[in-house]
Amino acid sequence: MAAPVPSQQALEVFDRVAAELGDTAIERGRMMGRPILKLSGTMFACLNGELIGLKLGAGTPEHSGALALPGAELFDPGGAKRPFKDWVSIPVDLADDCVTFAGFALAHVAAH
Repeated sequence: MAAPVPSQQALEVFDRVAAELGDTAIERGRMMGRPILKLSGTMFACLNGELIGLKLGAGTPEHSGALALPGAELFDPGGAKRPFKDWVSIPVDLADDCVTFAGFALAHVAAH
């Protein structure tokens, strides 16, 4: 399956997430054709069409809080009904929440 093409709005929200995290150790890259953010080689954010997938850690309050957002779901980049349990996808329409939860994702990977 080809990576979904993000809208200009989605790309702008993803750029905003990266900028507002403000950590110079964050690296940009691509994985499976999708823009990603990583810290020390570990991916913690991925733009998948109109959703931003964030590694929050299954069972954490941040993971539960993200799943409670309207339109949020477990991150399933391939659409094969095999979601990543530690990840949550948040619609880019919730830009402020994307930034907030990206901060939690960054902290999660920094701690592990």
